[in-house]
Amino acid sequence: MKKLINIAIFILLLSTISFGQNQPANNKANLQLPIPQIGVSVGTSDKPQDIALTLQVLFLMTILSLAPSIVIMTTSFLRIIIVFHFLKSALGTQNMPPSQMLAGLALFITFFVMAPTWGKVFDDALTPYLDNKITIQEAYNRGIEPVREFMFRQVRNEDLALFVGLAKINRPQNRKDLPTYILIPAFCISELRAGFIMGFFLFIPFLMIDMIVGSILMSMGMMMVPPMLVSLPFKILLFIMVDGWNLLVNSLVRSFK
Repeated sequence: MKKLINIAIFILLLSTISFGQNQPANNKANLQLPIPQIGVSVGTSDKPQDIALTLQVLFLMTILSLAPSIVIMTTSFLRIIIVFHFLKSALGTQNMPPSQMLAGLALFITFFVMAPTWGKVFDDALTPYLDNKITIQEAYNRGIEPVREFMFRQVRNEDLALFVGLAKINRPQNRKDLPTYILIPAFCISELRAGFIMGFFLFIPFLMIDMIVGSILMSMGMMMVPPMLVSLPFKILLFIMVDGWNLLVNSLVRSFK
C-alpha cells in the first residue's frame, strides 16, 4: 500500500516536471506556480512492470470503492442497523431519530464490537507488513483469519450448507477448508435473520399499546382520531421508562459475545 502511494506521488511529480518542460521559454519566466497535468493514455509497452503497476492501481481503486460494502457485510453493522430501523418503525416516529444518526450510532457500536478483531488484524498482519517483515500475501492470510473467526461465531450451519450446496463443491472437512466467498454471504443472511428476530420482539410491546389505544378510542366513539397519533406519546413514555436505549444496545452487544 505504501509503495503504491509513493509511486502515485512520483508519477504526479513527473507530470509536473513534464508540464514545465513543455512550456515556451517566455511562458516559463511568467509561470510562478506549476499546475500538475495528469493524462491517461492507452498504448503499447515492452515492460511487464508497467502492466503489473497498472493492475495494482486498478485493484487498489476497486478495493477502496468496495470498502463500505466490506465494512457493512463482514462486521456487526448489518444486524445493528436492521434492529435500529425496526425500532424506529415500531415506535412510529417517521423522522426521529434521523436515519443518518442511526447509521452513525450503528457505526460506532460496530467499532466497539469489532475492536478486538481489528486489533488482531493490526497486530498480526498490518504492522508486520508495514515493517517489511512479511509479504502482502502473508499479510492477507494473517489478517483474514480474525475476521473469519468472528463470522464463524455468528453464522449458522444451515446457511453455510446452503451456499456450499449452491457452489457445488465438496463438503469441507473443517473451517479452514471453507472458502471466504462462501462464508461472507452465509454470514450476511444469518445476520439478517438475527436482526429480524430481534425486530419482531421489539414490535410486540408497542403493538400491544396500539391495540389498547385503538380499542379505547373505538369504545369512546372517537373513530376519526388516528390511533397512532394517540399511542405515540405512550410508546415513547414506555421506551423511556424501561431505559430503552441502554437495554437495546446492551442486548445488541451481548448478542455478539
